[in-house]
Amino acid sequence: MAMRNSYTRRVPAPERTSLPAIVAAAGDLLESGGLAAVTMAAVAEKVGVRAPSLYKRVRNRDELLALVAEAAVADLRVRLAGADGAGDACARLDALARALREFARSRPASYGLVFAPDDIRLDRTQLEAAGAPLFEVVAELAGREHALEAARTVTAWATGFISMELNGAFRLGGEVDEAFAYGIRRLASAISQR
Repeated sequence: MAMRNSYTRRVPAPERTSLPAIVAAAGDLLESGGLAAVTMAAVAEKVGVRAPSLYKRVRNRDELLALVAEAAVADLRVRLAGADGAGDACARLDALARALREFARSRPASYGLVFAPDDIRLDRTQLEAAGAPLFEVVAELAGREHALEAARTVTAWATGFISMELNGAFRLGGEVDEAFAYGIRRLASAISQR
């Protein structure tokens, strides 16, 4: 029987982790502690390497945050595509709005990162892919010539409502779920071609 060498081969730190693992760790830190929690040292600790090893995968924290935002947009795209099912345009708009709201509730910090004004530069192609189901629905309701304006109107209302909800700004009582449903119905009616 061959004798085992007591020397254990050490795997170099960059090989012990991957870019997807680093992005996922940063996303977890973002959700648990906000932007301030996403430091290179904290991400490195979470994936089990030293901070300098991360720089072999990402240039800096800004690039890492951009990758986290891209991953959030990809998740949102999947959720919206899954919500865009059967039914008339009004029912599909409702389903899309609810999927956006659920994304925000389950990943509030990522939601904030995606909808932050120019803090993170997001790839336009990815944003268009994520928003495609919404554009299709509002084009049915408002007509192709008004699809951009209608999509912006719906997105502005929904993100405003959701941001207020996440921040606890609805303090006058009433059922928030009913208010959300009412708002979507009214928007669908308002942007519909007559």
